[in-house]
Amino acid sequence: MNPYSPLMRNTLLACLLSSLCLISNLSLQAQNPETKPQSSPAVLPGNGLSHFDFFYAGEAKTQTMYIVRDGKIAWSYTHNALKGEISDAVMLSNGNILFAHQFGITEITPDKKVVWNYDAPEGTETHTAQPIGNDKVLFLQNGDPAKLIVMNIRTNTVLKELTLPTGNPSKIHGHFRHARLTKAGTILVAHLDMGKLCEYDSNGKQLMNIDVPGIWSAEELANGNILITSSKVVREMNRKLETVWEFPLSEATGYLLNSPQTSVRLKNGNTLVNNWFNQWNGNGQVEMDNQPVQMVEVTPSKQIVWALRQWAEPNLGPATIFIPLSEPRTTEKVHFGDIH
Repeated sequence: MNPYSPLMRNTLLACLLSSLCLISNLSLQAQNPETKPQSSPAVLPGNGLSHFDFFYAGEAKTQTMYIVRDGKIAWSYTHNALKGEISDAVMLSNGNILFAHQFGITEITPDKKVVWNYDAPEGTETHTAQPIGNDKVLFLQNGDPAKLIVMNIRTNTVLKELTLPTGNPSKIHGHFRHARLTKAGTILVAHLDMGKLCEYDSNGKQLMNIDVPGIWSAEELANGNILITSSKVVREMNRKLETVWEFPLSEATGYLLNSPQTSVRLKNGNTLVNNWFNQWNGNGQVEMDNQPVQMVEVTPSKQIVWALRQWAEPNLGPATIFIPLSEPRTTEKVHFGDIH
């Protein structure tokens, strides 16, 4: 081929232009490195720690719980277990706190005295618990088989034990996280590893079974509807299984909400949604120049009117459980079938 032929000249020119474009792009990338999307806005709505007085706990490497009043930590407690994480916690009407911490369940007084403790048997985990009256606790026990157990905590006797289905009996960590009793005396169970919300009566009969991929928790609202928290959406569903409200997390413009676990419906109609941070992922450290929020308050029209971002001075750590103290969520006045 003639090296000066039009075909060769065009080929050489194309190669030259391609090389110049590559060099130009590399230069631009060096001058303007791609920035990571921000996890939350620089300025948050609401009044930070002063927005609510609240109880706070989360699945973290350190098993610590907090009460915040007037924007300051008024009380804290660290459960000094060798392993585990706080997956669930309930404040009782007498001020005691009942909490599930993966390998056991404990009730403490406000002055941090342990009044009851249950150690999960080897090969099992406990991630959720709810009191019934002042002398009974209902909890789920991940295991092979997985169980629902009602125990008299004064005598440590088992009053009821039911076997529950799981997606993979041998992979116990992923069986369940949260379960809550209803006014009718049934229980709503978030089957994490099955991606299902199921309702059972006190004899273990399944009354409802719906697919909810990524489900973490569900609870009955005052209006009888069910508030469901899953990996991509928080949804309110009526008893006809119709969606009456939902908050897709992808619609939270400016916020990276990628790990919700629980949500709370406030009396004003707004909804609190947590945003968990996984300390077991990567180096387990929050990027201080790109901090995610731990909680948001969302209106029915899906506007975020408050967000909590508190990773320093003081560092509250990851969020799972959030209880506004102005709206007590006392739950011991419930029943499971004929167990009151």
